[in-house]
Amino acid sequence: MTQLQKFFSQVDQNEQHYISRLAEAVAIPSISGDPSHRQDVVRMGEYLQQELKRLGASVETRHPGTQDWNGTGRILTLPPVILATIGNDPAKKTVLVYGHYDVQPALKEDGWTTDPFTLVVDDAQDRLIGRGSTDDKGPILGWINVVEAHKQLNLDLPVNLKFCLEGMEESGSEGLEKIIYDEAQNYFKDVSAVCISDNYWLGTDKPCLTYGLRGCVYYHLTLSGPAADLHSGVFGGTVHEPLIDLVHLLSKLVDSNGKILIPGIYDKVLPITEKERATYQDLSFSLQDLHNSVGNVINLHSDVESTLQHRWRYPSLSLHGIEGAFYNPGDKTVLPAKVTGKFSIRTVPDMNNEEITRLVKEYVASEFKKLGSKNTCTVELTHGGDHWLASPDHWNYVAASNAVEDVFGVKPDLTREGCSIPITLTFQEALQKNVLLLPMGRSDDGAHSINEKLNKSNFIKGTKLLGAYLYQVANARI
Repeated sequence: MTQLQKFFSQVDQNEQHYISRLAEAVAIPSISGDPSHRQDVVRMGEYLQQELKRLGASVETRHPGTQDWNGTGRILTLPPVILATIGNDPAKKTVLVYGHYDVQPALKEDGWTTDPFTLVVDDAQDRLIGRGSTDDKGPILGWINVVEAHKQLNLDLPVNLKFCLEGMEESGSEGLEKIIYDEAQNYFKDVSAVCISDNYWLGTDKPCLTYGLRGCVYYHLTLSGPAADLHSGVFGGTVHEPLIDLVHLLSKLVDSNGKILIPGIYDKVLPITEKERATYQDLSFSLQDLHNSVGNVINLHSDVESTLQHRWRYPSLSLHGIEGAFYNPGDKTVLPAKVTGKFSIRTVPDMNNEEITRLVKEYVASEFKKLGSKNTCTVELTHGGDHWLASPDHWNYVAASNAVEDVFGVKPDLTREGCSIPITLTFQEALQKNVLLLPMGRSDDGAHSINEKLNKSNFIKGTKLLGAYLYQVANARI
């Protein structure tokens, strides 16, 4: 029996133990976006440090500092970034694993059918239900499972393993980017490749490898006029209303078919190549998957290829809300004095955030001028995360593809994603190493939503996959 086969067998034997450990992790409500749970985030980090030390890891921490909570003057200490090392053999490659131990908020009254922080084992439907099960505690524990299984077998890992685990991913990863750059030539200097398990399969029945993410630039478009809210019966029809101006401007940003109307916005989008086009063939995805996810038949595009291209490799503009306008139930005849429309643009290679912002501001100013309004109009960039693209032909991806075949017996889909994980680009640029997104969970896991789950089979086979990936990396030809 090979070492890999021994490892697979050990994982199967440990199934209930792994589930019990996931239950312990889920029970810690490490919600980074709620100040009242900051100590729970710290407690979750301490739990992981204890588990890693128990397995013989050398554990260090880096402290990102403090944050001013939402600009309120309330100063909170940021949870530590955990750096752990297992193995330092110079003859072996070194894989850096990233994950996050914080989670999104969750309340039973949100619509959960079970307590969000009590792991429910649903054997009938192969589900492990609980907040953080798939995002991202399950995948982090998958790596710990790999280490533990090798220790139980008295086997050395085929590579050196380094961990970088943070507790603020769900709240903007404050302070992490600086730590990564500061440690690029220190803690991270011997890293051969990076692996992140913080995304999901394209569908529900076939693994994938993800090599690209869209970026995101977020804007606040503010219209203001009167010094205070006004009564529409007294002032309606006599003044320029900020909300009317705002609605008009928002309507000029994107049409009902999803086309962005800002001139020049598509100029830097990389054209699709025949090699890239080939990756859209035979993907484990159908329009029915989209319909199931959305809960309705409202797709803009009539075929899978066009749908996925507009989700992955073309920009999109979305409207998110209006701040300052009346939105409570009932009627209120108010003219708001100041309103802010919020919208974002998902960016792709080779779009440039500074250029996009220039185009947005110039276009909005031009459209506002056409209104002849006496209100004031401003556009503010509030967040800017860049897009990311890696080469699926890199040896790191080849190793992962071979590992998928070892565990699942199929070649993985090669995918990009429409969302953003800014730290992916940070690792790539700071370390100058290939970054791989190797998901454990499925597309229907409901991360950030109610009844978040990780399929039990994905947790167990995912643990096997992470281990098989390390063996394939060890044998990869650079």
